[in-house]
Amino acid sequence: MDDRSLGGRVAEDRRVRRTREAIQRALLDLMVHKGYDAVTVQDIIDRADIGRSTFYSHFTDKRDALMSTMDEVRVFLQPDPAAPASGGLFGFSLRLFEHTHQQRQLYRALVGRHGGGLVAARIEQLIAEAVRDELVALLPEGREPAVPVDAIVRFVVGAYSAVLRGWHDGEFPGTPREADAAFRALAEPGVRAVLGLPAATSAAVPGSAGHVAATEARPRRRPEDRGVRRAGQ
Repeated sequence: MDDRSLGGRVAEDRRVRRTREAIQRALLDLMVHKGYDAVTVQDIIDRADIGRSTFYSHFTDKRDALMSTMDEVRVFLQPDPAAPASGGLFGFSLRLFEHTHQQRQLYRALVGRHGGGLVAARIEQLIAEAVRDELVALLPEGREPAVPVDAIVRFVVGAYSAVLRGWHDGEFPGTPREADAAFRALAEPGVRAVLGLPAATSAAVPGSAGHVAATEARPRRRPEDRGVRRAGQ
């Protein structure tokens, strides 16, 4: 393949990516204002300013377009190789709460009461995959927990989804760290018990007071070095 052919292929790939992103963005914008169920393919076409044939060359229907936006959620459910081992379970939890908080208007439309249920179901599926992988990795080879893994996964996913939806629907206030702490208070003690794991120390649980205190205790530059005066100093 000569340079001109390669350049043409790259340009075509960029056009395809831009068109797909325009369609996805149009759908998400419409969902924020109308809710998923009220959005039609024609609405998406009009908002994205594309032809009907262009839409169908990329997606089969609005559900297909919606599910294609979930790829970034999977990233936040993967183990963070840069994070130190802390002994805490469910490393995805705080990261996903923080991500959805940064995109809270969008996520209220996606996973809240107006989301049509499709996104919530897909997110629950992705969370279930992440939880199962973590639990299997924690179990010694050949050892079965006191409760079947499938039941533990359903329990954890149910607890996380309830907190996530309630938080985005405004049923209870709080920061991402507080939402993470609420989920952990509900889920982690029981899961540790059935897996035969020791109880987590507060310093090992992200979002807990002990973890925050341990983080705050790490050496850091003095306020005068940063040119910022800390309260009480």
